Amino acid sequence: MHITLMNITFESRGSDSGNRILVTRPLVGERWLDLLTSAGFHIDICTIERTLSPAELIEAIGTSCVGAIGQLSESWNGDVLRSFHAAGGRVVSNYAVGYNNIDVTEATRLDIAVGNTPGVLTEATAELAAALTYAAIRHVVPADGFTREGRFIGWAPSLFLGDLLHRKTLGVLGPGRIGTAYIRCLAFGNRMDIMYVSRSPKGDLEREVASFNRYLIEMGERPISITRAGTLRELLEPSDVVALLSSFDPSMRHLIGESELKAMKPNAVLVNASRGPVVDERALVRHLQMRPEFRAGLDVYEDEPRLAEGLRSCSNAVLMPHIGSATHWSREAMSVLAARNLIGTLQGWPRWNSSTYLPLLADDAPQATPSIVNIPQ
Repeated sequence: MHITLMNITFESRGSDSGNRILVTRPLVGERWLDLLTSAGFHIDICTIERTLSPAELIEAIGTSCVGAIGQLSESWNGDVLRSFHAAGGRVVSNYAVGYNNIDVTEATRLDIAVGNTPGVLTEATAELAAALTYAAIRHVVPADGFTREGRFIGWAPSLFLGDLLHRKTLGVLGPGRIGTAYIRCLAFGNRMDIMYVSRSPKGDLEREVASFNRYLIEMGERPISITRAGTLRELLEPSDVVALLSSFDPSMRHLIGESELKAMKPNAVLVNASRGPVVDERALVRHLQMRPEFRAGLDVYEDEPRLAEGLRSCSNAVLMPHIGSATHWSREAMSVLAARNLIGTLQGWPRWNSSTYLPLLADDAPQATPSIVNIPQ
């Protein structure tokens, strides 16, 4: 059934007598819907295929709404959360691992639980970051266009010369789940030395590298190195590839700006699959324009969906539309975890106490709430 309230059109599922759940964009799969309807909830899914503004979110929340599944691109600010609270809202789950778009402090004050969907998009995001790296360093996008335009007339010695990753240096900002999976994709396969910046040493990662080095030595190859950089500058200067894969907080805005870009190698590759505001996008455009041998692979942008002026015309940048987690499995799993965050909170289930979320995707999943990032009052 489709209904329209003011300017927002919804597809409705479930019992009309059930507590209302708002879902701000259509999600992938059907199982999440089956879980919510089986639990007795009424679900209104916004059918507008764009990001809702704060005013539209308030309109969509209406006067009765106990839970919501929102998107990383939406601003769940104080006004939105207060309207949600007034409508009876108790839990909002982001359809993402990040949640910097939600005012968690205000949500906590209002006794609203904030959920996210970690652990099921690790490999998908890491693989997309690896794809950006390869595409940028080997000129895949311009070479594809060159071929499609009929300009390929035969093999040539200097056609689209790129650089090797083999035995180069890989710098990673944020070697958490996604960063570690990316390192496995790039560093192990290409025998790259690793540098990383982290608040604390990554013992598990360093032990994994030590184990890999034993294999390399056994095969008669030179081992790779892993170094925790003391500062960001220490990572930027020697790295051939710099990958941004960290979580985000306001202190990280423009962490990569004009001076940081100048500190990198002239032919380095910058990959951003974390959050757009980590990079000063206008400074990056200027750097790409002045240094055509410098390359970038971007899946996120400072002011999505808008791009900084001039970025689209930079042929040395590979631009993706924020699709890091866009695999069928990952997006369906995210839908299930988001739904379970709502069900678990509203039905009083205990919080899941493991970093492995696969058991919560099973048909016989335990009655547990996957991931709530705050402790409501």
